[in-house]
Amino acid sequence: MAPVNPLIEETWKEKLTDEFNAPYFSQLKSFLVEEKTSHQVYPPGSQIFNAFNYTPFNKVKVIILGQDPYHGSGQAHGLSFSVPAGIKQPPSLQNIFKEIKSDLGIPLPAHGNLENWAKQGVLLLNAILTVRAGQASSHQNKGWEQFTDAAIKRLSEERENLVFLLWGNFAIAKKLLIDSSRHLILSSTHPSPFSVHRGFFGNKHFSKTNQYLKSHGIGEVDWRV
Repeated sequence: MAPVNPLIEETWKEKLTDEFNAPYFSQLKSFLVEEKTSHQVYPPGSQIFNAFNYTPFNKVKVIILGQDPYHGSGQAHGLSFSVPAGIKQPPSLQNIFKEIKSDLGIPLPAHGNLENWAKQGVLLLNAILTVRAGQASSHQNKGWEQFTDAAIKRLSEERENLVFLLWGNFAIAKKLLIDSSRHLILSSTHPSPFSVHRGFFGNKHFSKTNQYLKSHGIGEVDWRV
């Protein structure tokens, strides 16, 4: 089978070479090729690895872990929780901005594009990197979780003093991949309207993240978008 040569930032390509060369990744690629013959898949192919492309391995400071991409038209662009400018902010993202306002006094923004965070070292990583239009979690258990778990493990093992923001049970389960003696793990309920009042609002994760980064001599994140 032909080698997989993804459009992904070079430092990540090097770190994840073993994954790209593994049988499961070839199977994943074949699944996506077949899926696209009969279904709309989000995000567009050129944006699937945007989280990695915006935030090189050695630049990562913070990881915000999502589950899978938004499945509505025009929403997903490869960054967890983010939508392109001009697209209505989904409820979870609105709640994230509300917590930032409560925590840091930053006004609610007019758009939901989080590229500014990604460029500062916030890895906006979904565990699953693609989705069928209109069908949440439709690309679950196709190989993406193995790939993104490998990325989390590499960060945990090779970097120090990162902040992992784990919101909701799906993300919290990834604690097993992270060395808590080397990194800060902050967890709470998900910002979804169904759970936001059970621990997300008031978690102060954004100020806590900056306090931790500052205490380790790492530049703080400007949480404005």
